[in-house]
Amino acid sequence: MLLIFQGMDSAGKDGAIQHVMSGVNPQGCQVFSFKHPSEAELQHDFLGRTTRDLPERGRIGIFNRSYYEEVLIVRVHPNILRSEGLADGPNGAKDAKGSNTDIWQDRYRSIVELERHLHVNGTRIVKFFLHLSEEEQRKRFIERIDDPAKNWKFAAADIQERKFWPDYMTAYEQCLSATSTSDSPWYVVLADDKNNSRLIVSQIVLETFEAMGLAYPKASAARLGELKAIRAELAA
Repeated sequence: MLLIFQGMDSAGKDGAIQHVMSGVNPQGCQVFSFKHPSEAELQHDFLGRTTRDLPERGRIGIFNRSYYEEVLIVRVHPNILRSEGLADGPNGAKDAKGSNTDIWQDRYRSIVELERHLHVNGTRIVKFFLHLSEEEQRKRFIERIDDPAKNWKFAAADIQERKFWPDYMTAYEQCLSATSTSDSPWYVVLADDKNNSRLIVSQIVLETFEAMGLAYPKASAARLGELKAIRAELAA
């Protein structure tokens, strides 16, 4: 299973992951947090650095941010495309911000096709958008500044990103509409109330597990015979 968490700064992604997965054996989980790509990662396809961290069979993979950043923050700041070697865009045409007018649809299509491929090959994908209000984010930023124990969570760049709030909401709306499918759905979870949002995420994860019909593998007749013989030896 792959769980993807997206949301604005201070939406509670870290807390939700920690809370929801606290009752799961850590040996079965892999958590990856994706920040700004390295120089080496920029030399690859936009799906490259996340694809290498997809969960192994039998494990739960958790992405704190993901390949969706490539159609969210990159869409709000299209100049990032230059660092990806796409200054002119693959098709040449640009919109008012200087980004290619078709690249976002191309990336939506690539993402949907990747997730369909993963689903067909046995990976269930569940995606959460923790939808925080602008006012609640303001309060949480103030709390981070006032609480010395939370100072490390705050970065001045977070304030700059608040100026692009309408652009981010538009990017999220278009992204979720284009990439939510029956096989890999998006769940929009209101995040102003942390306890309630974590409860909702927990319930969705639990229902997904139940729908998968998971069970321990049954031993074959030959294996049961072998175990019976070993038990008899141990009992003797």
